[in-house]
Amino acid sequence: MLEILYRDEDLIAINKPHGLLVHRSSIAADTSEFALQKLRDQIGQAVYPAHRLDRKTGGVLLFSLNKEMDSLIQQAFANNLVKKEYLAILRGHPEDQGTIDYPLKKENGLLQDALTHYQLLRKAEIDLPFGKHPTSRYSLVKAMPETGRMHQLRRHFAHIFHPIIGDRPHGCNKQNKLWKETFNHDSMLLHASQLKFNHPKTGKEILIKADLQPEFLKALQILNISL
Repeated sequence: MLEILYRDEDLIAINKPHGLLVHRSSIAADTSEFALQKLRDQIGQAVYPAHRLDRKTGGVLLFSLNKEMDSLIQQAFANNLVKKEYLAILRGHPEDQGTIDYPLKKENGLLQDALTHYQLLRKAEIDLPFGKHPTSRYSLVKAMPETGRMHQLRRHFAHIFHPIIGDRPHGCNKQNKLWKETFNHDSMLLHASQLKFNHPKTGKEILIKADLQPEFLKALQILNISL
């Protein structure tokens, strides 16, 4: 059963597990489970994805319950009226806060503006040798993307040399291998923690939050980070 975080006559939100695709895709023929179909079957009615989360990302995933709301909420996302927050565990220690203003290429080569704000929440250093270093350093950050480009957070944090742990192909393959071999952990540590927006029909402010999934909580325990 999917965890339902919010529901009204027009919208429904779930806490998507890591590894679950939003909908059927030609690039993922290896799976038969999808958030859209699972939620549709669970509530017994059609649902329409309002936005996308990567397969490996967990957290708040919003759906519309009718065609009219689907159009309205899609416009809200397109017009940057939906404020998104994520939590991520990165390699190394970035600045306490920053803005990544770095255009990203689409598959057709077209450059798109992309803007991400982030805030450092916790630092960690554990007794895990890595390369020439006797320890390994990691950070928990809150990320607030202003744009919604493909793999934006993954590519932006890789751009500043603090990739998200468990990210492939944008992350650090050596760190990913280290976590797999040491902790039997290969989930991407990116979580969509909240969405905030004004309801397109009622105008009421809606705030939807999602608790961390077990894989993310396990990583925090490994790093001795408490929230």
